Amino acid sequence: MKRLASWAKIFSRAEESDNSGLFVSLDELIEQRRYVGYLRHITPKLSVSNQAGDVKSAFKGRGIELEEIRNYTFGDDVRDMDWRVTAKKGTPYVKLYAEEKDREIYVAADMSPYMVFGTKKQLKSVSVAKIAGLFGWMALENKDRFGCLIYDGSQNYIFKPKNHQANLIAIFKKLAEVSQKILLPHEASGSFAGHLRILQQSIKTGASVFIVSDFNFMTEELQRTIAALSKKAKVYLINVFDVLEDFAPKSGEYMAANGKEKFVFNSSGKLFQKAYKSHFELKRAAVKNFALKFGCRYIEVRGDIELYKQLKLF
Repeated sequence: MKRLASWAKIFSRAEESDNSGLFVSLDELIEQRRYVGYLRHITPKLSVSNQAGDVKSAFKGRGIELEEIRNYTFGDDVRDMDWRVTAKKGTPYVKLYAEEKDREIYVAADMSPYMVFGTKKQLKSVSVAKIAGLFGWMALENKDRFGCLIYDGSQNYIFKPKNHQANLIAIFKKLAEVSQKILLPHEASGSFAGHLRILQQSIKTGASVFIVSDFNFMTEELQRTIAALSKKAKVYLINVFDVLEDFAPKSGEYMAANGKEKFVFNSSGKLFQKAYKSHFELKRAAVKNFALKFGCRYIEVRGDIELYKQLKLF
């Protein structure tokens, strides 16, 4: 006899913590600091896969700007030779660099009600908050200024970029607050694209912006906004998805509901399994192709896998 059960019951999570992955706590965001060391000591690779992206340039590298040009002296790095000036003057010259200061790192965190979904370990909204926390600690330890835009589906909370821990903790408190707030029944009444435009107007040219979302509502308005943002900043699209958007549920009959409508579907059969997997793969591929078209970096993160393992190319 075929089973008929609710989606949530079939994919219920084990009790791993008091909040069971439904929301994020301040302590959990503070704890993300422990993973910065894992990211820092992993040797960057050039390969790009579905589970990782080459985003090391936002936090690592020389991070320097030209300060002056002077005559070459013994011991100078030949990689710093200014060959143009050397040819013109007839004697060797080198470029001197100073550490680039005041770099801005932003996270645009989509914490709208649409992100209140997850079938294993934690909701997408929790993954988004933890990623923001990880980036915040990474920026702080690299002496970059960290700012954040938190979008709850109706309004946004913007934190200007600063390089001190008090600002980071204030961001974490708001992320924790919003992650609980969005669990209450309410509908999204705002536009993520509209709030990103506010960010676009306030950031400095050359800033790095990490947009963390599931991009399930990749509207033309959102595409235009991200495209415009990419002309001013280094944009990274971090696509958060659930294991249920990677693999179809086991064979059987299931009931799904969106709060207003209910329907029953049967997941049996190879054709269904193939079509199901292809549907979500094509959706992610569309976001990836958009990112490549406008020079954005693209990263995929699945919520049930350790986040730092998927962001290991810093």
